[in-house]
Amino acid sequence: MVAARTAAGGLSTVELEQIRDTLAAGRKPKVVFTEAAGQIAGQLGQVVQLTDPELSEEWVVVRFGRDELPFSPADLKIAPKAAPARRTPTVPAPREETPVAAPSTVEPSTDPAPADVAAEPGAAAAPVEPSPAPAKDVAKDVAKDKEPVKESAGVPAPRATPAKKAAAKPKAPAGLTVTLAYADGEWTVAANQGAKSLAKPYVIKASEALKMVGMLDVPGVHEAVEEIVSAARAEAESQAERLRAELAEIEARLAELREAE
Repeated sequence: MVAARTAAGGLSTVELEQIRDTLAAGRKPKVVFTEAAGQIAGQLGQVVQLTDPELSEEWVVVRFGRDELPFSPADLKIAPKAAPARRTPTVPAPREETPVAAPSTVEPSTDPAPADVAAEPGAAAAPVEPSPAPAKDVAKDVAKDKEPVKESAGVPAPRATPAKKAAAKPKAPAGLTVTLAYADGEWTVAANQGAKSLAKPYVIKASEALKMVGMLDVPGVHEAVEEIVSAARAEAESQAERLRAELAEIEARLAELREAE
């Protein structure tokens, strides 16, 4: 029994059910607009949704171009399936047959042919014209002409001699500074090379300081060191005298205490 159409030329109930199943499977069936759709009749569209037919007569939502618009089932019909392209059978080219020359029945003459008889004009071989070289061969020849020259067998190609690098200029060492200082009655020596400290200030004897200055040919510095050393010697002698006097006094008291026993 043929299903009834929703309207003349529109989608039938069975086709609408098929569209519903296709949408549920995740596909969007194609439809064609009928004459009832007006100016877009004959155009293709895709059904994207079926709404409730009880709410509106136009409950089939169709994507047409970039728009999605509702239509009535009477405005649509299932798009015809495109017929598969037919293959044209390939007809094989007719095979060329080479004619086979029939065997000659003429017996060869035993008499030798005269040497001065000229060949007939028809029997003379036609001059063969040189056939033009194929385009591929011409391209290969051009490519060979443009290829770089390779080394011939056994003879290496001359190689460019690399330019000699200029000898690197040796880096000058950082300056060395030796400091001899006198402060608070003590002589110290320190050494630095650039920003690097080679020896922190350490205490040396006054005689060693005088020897170090004596090696320098700077009279003013030598005299200043001698003056400092002399002053330190005088102070040390004075302190030694004072200590001797104190020691003598302590020893005298000690002798009195021993006599009192």
